[in-house]
Amino acid sequence: MVQQHQNSQQTANQPVSHVDKTPAQRIDALKGVLNEQRIMEQFNNALKTNANAFVASIIELYSSDTKLQLCNPGAVIKEALKAAVLNLPINKALGQAFIIPFYNTKRDERGNRVKVYEPTFQIGYKGLYQLAMRTGQYRIINADVVYEGELRNISRLTGEIDLDGTKVSDKVIGYFAYIELMGGYRKSLYMSVDEMAHHAKRYSKALANNNTVTIETLLTQAAMPVATDSGTVGWLGNFHGMAIKTVLRNLLGKYGYLTTQLQNAVVSDNESDNAALPMPKSATPQTSTLQAPDPDTVEFEEVVEEKDELPTDIDPGF
Repeated sequence: MVQQHQNSQQTANQPVSHVDKTPAQRIDALKGVLNEQRIMEQFNNALKTNANAFVASIIELYSSDTKLQLCNPGAVIKEALKAAVLNLPINKALGQAFIIPFYNTKRDERGNRVKVYEPTFQIGYKGLYQLAMRTGQYRIINADVVYEGELRNISRLTGEIDLDGTKVSDKVIGYFAYIELMGGYRKSLYMSVDEMAHHAKRYSKALANNNTVTIETLLTQAAMPVATDSGTVGWLGNFHGMAIKTVLRNLLGKYGYLTTQLQNAVVSDNESDNAALPMPKSATPQTSTLQAPDPDTVEFEEVVEEKDELPTDIDPGF
């Protein structure tokens, strides 16, 4: 009886996993971590007077995303700090930076493969645009879709793109990015829809390891109506927005003027290469009959810790 009582007492004293808590308890747990002095100091160092507003946006994002609430609060805050260091808001409507809950396969302490939700910072194409413009070196930065009929010619010699053709339909055939520096240097890049679909399948870790997503699946997504400002993130939810970011990132990374901050953002985004989040069932684009993969069953990549210079004293195992 004594041994049984001790075992029961030990079980009762064990900390409750964040997954087993109610939504209100998870939000309170996040607030508790944010209220720690060492955490606020890091946000204050990164954002100065804007720190409190940014912290409030973390709480708002976490409170509105039930999948994000299944992630460890400390890990969410660590990813949010990456956005803070770049001074990019994590408001989904602004499209500059996102914290996305991925359903990843991990190995537990016993070596067993388990599924857990883990947060990942991801920059949006508008975030890349903002970081580039902050350098003060760009006179023009532009990136967008190319509709059928608009593309007239691509110079093999200079890489210049002639988009003076007349749009004949709403069919997207490709994506372009264009930069022009204050000194007059200019460069453009074009990728067709087919090239972009193959790029996504090859380089996106999630898509490369997902046998249910094929090139044909991605081309079907590319045929969806353009909604680059959609709050949905990922190749399977906003193909056009991801494609625009990819062509802009590739152009900036190869030919653009890069500050240390912008270079780190480009490299970090290129390493994760837009690991696609399955499109929520509630966010299926209009006129679409394509069934989106269920985020609770789709296999994602095993996570490898990114090497960065951000503070590492935030405990992600809250």
